[in-house]
Amino acid sequence: MHWTRGITCQLRAWRAARADWKTDMERYKAAEKEARRTGGKMPDQPGPPPTGFALLPWLLMGMGSFSNLLQGKTANPWIGGLGLFLFNSLYINVVFRAFVKEKREAVSTRVALGVMCVITCGLAVGYGGSWLYFFPLLGLATGAVLRGPWLGKTGIALAVLAGVVSGVRAGTDAINIAYGTFLSTMVTAAILSLSEAVRQLRAAREELARRAVEKERMRFSRDLHDLLGHTLSVIVVKSEAARRLAPRDMDAALGQITDIEAVGRQALTEIREAVTGYREGSLATELDRARSALTAADIDPVVRQSGPPLTPQNEALLGWVVREAVTNAVRHSGATRCEITVDGILDRVRLTVADDGPGTGDSPATAPTEGIGGTGLKGLTERLATAGGSLRAGPSPRGGFTVTAELPVEATELTSPFVTTTAAAAGASALATAPREP
Repeated sequence: MHWTRGITCQLRAWRAARADWKTDMERYKAAEKEARRTGGKMPDQPGPPPTGFALLPWLLMGMGSFSNLLQGKTANPWIGGLGLFLFNSLYINVVFRAFVKEKREAVSTRVALGVMCVITCGLAVGYGGSWLYFFPLLGLATGAVLRGPWLGKTGIALAVLAGVVSGVRAGTDAINIAYGTFLSTMVTAAILSLSEAVRQLRAAREELARRAVEKERMRFSRDLHDLLGHTLSVIVVKSEAARRLAPRDMDAALGQITDIEAVGRQALTEIREAVTGYREGSLATELDRARSALTAADIDPVVRQSGPPLTPQNEALLGWVVREAVTNAVRHSGATRCEITVDGILDRVRLTVADDGPGTGDSPATAPTEGIGGTGLKGLTERLATAGGSLRAGPSPRGGFTVTAELPVEATELTSPFVTTTAAAAGASALATAPREP
């Protein structure tokens, strides 16, 4: 019998749709895993799995048509059965495809929807009666497929078509059928659009959480590199100095060991602050540590500082640059002299760290002129770029290696009444602490 074959085909289509959905979910999970590993764009999540509830509107609204066919009340029942079979098959196919965006927007889906419209009009005009209720079912399929500005226009056109055909066959019942067609179209579209919006919001929330975790991981990685790179370099230099001094000057060697203990305790404090995310650097503190580290490495430190007072953010950023540049000078430069200059230029502050070494350390101290080099310099370049600044690092024309960092100075810094006094005091302090040039 035709109706048993129809149900069998629909069940097969439903099973096939579920199998396709499972395949899409496996591909989505694989693509999501790859995107998380590489940091790429997250794939679109497939819709929910199709269920037997998609068959419910057809079972309810087509019951009268089935009854007429079974009781022999329909003229030419083989035409009605064939039309019913084709409509239901297309309806199941269209509704299941509506759950996946790519399949929903495919040309084949729109063609199937158009064929459904032709079949509905033919059955409604030819038989009337309960066959007119396939218009709301057509509206349900239309609302499941269409989105955007065409939805309202298509819904109105479909309701008008249903009203005209129903008026010819059913008279006064045309208004109800037209209203039901329009309502099923718009309500279905609204429900599915809301479901898609919820899925997109959930995916966006997961993406934001992933990016927040990645950002925190990068922050901690940069902080750990900058902290331990400098601290371990100082500890190594002072340990070597203590070993050299021990045979001839035990007091000086003990002084170096005391410094190692102080550096280690300070490193523990800084690591705790880095873990909690509340570490803020100080340029003055980093300059003092730079003098100590350079002196311990037998490098003559020269520090000059002038210009307006800086914001805490700029102080922290320049402090990181001093720490990284001095660490590289101690480890890689083989220099005998290192100059650190901080000065204000118009609306920007510039920090320059230059040494006279040939770069004979344990690894080359070379980098491109735009600050893209090792992990430390690359991380500092990103930090300064976020604050509107820049970082350049590379060999100097006069020999040695130079790191130059620039940051914008805020208007409040430029107009501060203490700029002149602070700059003069800083300059005097720099001249007092800098060693005399030979």
